Amino acid sequence: MDIKEVPLSQESKGKKKKDKKPKKRSVSQEGNEGGNGAEKEEKMEKLEPAAAAFPPSFSVSEIKNKQRRHFMFMKLKQEKRKQKMQLKKKKKKERDALGDKAPPKEVPKTIENQRVYDETTVDPEDEEVAFDEGTDEFSAYFNGLTNPKVLITTSDRPRGRTVKFCEQLATVIPSAYVYYRRGLALKRVIPQCVARNFTYLMVINEDRKVPNGMVLCHLPHGPTAHFKVSSVRLRKEMKRRGKDPTEHSPEVILNNFSTRLGHSIGRLFAALFPQDPQFVGRQVATFHNQRDFIFFRFHRYIFKNEKKVGIQELGPRFTLKLRSLQKGTFDSKFGEYEWVLKRHEMDACRRKFQL
Repeated sequence: MDIKEVPLSQESKGKKKKDKKPKKRSVSQEGNEGGNGAEKEEKMEKLEPAAAAFPPSFSVSEIKNKQRRHFMFMKLKQEKRKQKMQLKKKKKKERDALGDKAPPKEVPKTIENQRVYDETTVDPEDEEVAFDEGTDEFSAYFNGLTNPKVLITTSDRPRGRTVKFCEQLATVIPSAYVYYRRGLALKRVIPQCVARNFTYLMVINEDRKVPNGMVLCHLPHGPTAHFKVSSVRLRKEMKRRGKDPTEHSPEVILNNFSTRLGHSIGRLFAALFPQDPQFVGRQVATFHNQRDFIFFRFHRYIFKNEKKVGIQELGPRFTLKLRSLQKGTFDSKFGEYEWVLKRHEMDACRRKFQL
């Protein structure tokens, strides 16, 4: 039987061609394509500076690749820093060239100097403020009729850290005594303090073995302030601290208590300490208000010469945040509050402060 050869169709030829493996390239072809690759790399290098220029409408957040976005962000940050340094050097050269005729330096913008004006800001020469100071609850202390005597206690069943904090506070405040609470309610403690001529009741609260609150009650007629306590550091936890404080009465510095509320809180702190500091001890207790956070520091200073002064922190240190100010002595149910912190209303604007 004769076998005839059937010609393959063009479609089957195309299919077979597709199945074929790619041919190996010769060395000459690779050399030619290598030259084209070098040209492509040169073109890419030329394009990179244009991409690094960052057009004004460029936004790093539009880049979807996380690694590429981070890389471009760091590049943009470096460019801004270079421009800032160049501008700074240029201004310095101009100031050196002008000498005494150079214009004054620009004041940097901060949240403090951009503060929203408060209507209750205290003017020291205001007659109304002077009258209020002469008739308020602290007038007897500032007139020298009473001497401060402070009772420091804690919440029920205090832990070691809170007890140590109270003991160290007693070494900072003269005429301060630490007593254990023994489960008594504050309404029962206050009459006993008044009977024993105490002028202040200080209660240190704790949470999870850490001091987190302070109730400061001026006796016998108030007011009572409630503070949040944070960033407590005892003397053992501080580096390069000085020796333990002596029994000398310290000087008191009150910074940035500018509003009527801040003025009341400043007088509340001032009445804790005797009005006649003993300068021989060279000790200073500082209450520094910044953005409604009150930072407490306790230092000892020494005069090295006519121009230089050395200071040494003694501890403890902590930060206070006012939560409420109540008229009269402590009364959680029926007390009348002068001021209460409302976070979502009062903290909406970062440039508005209460103290």
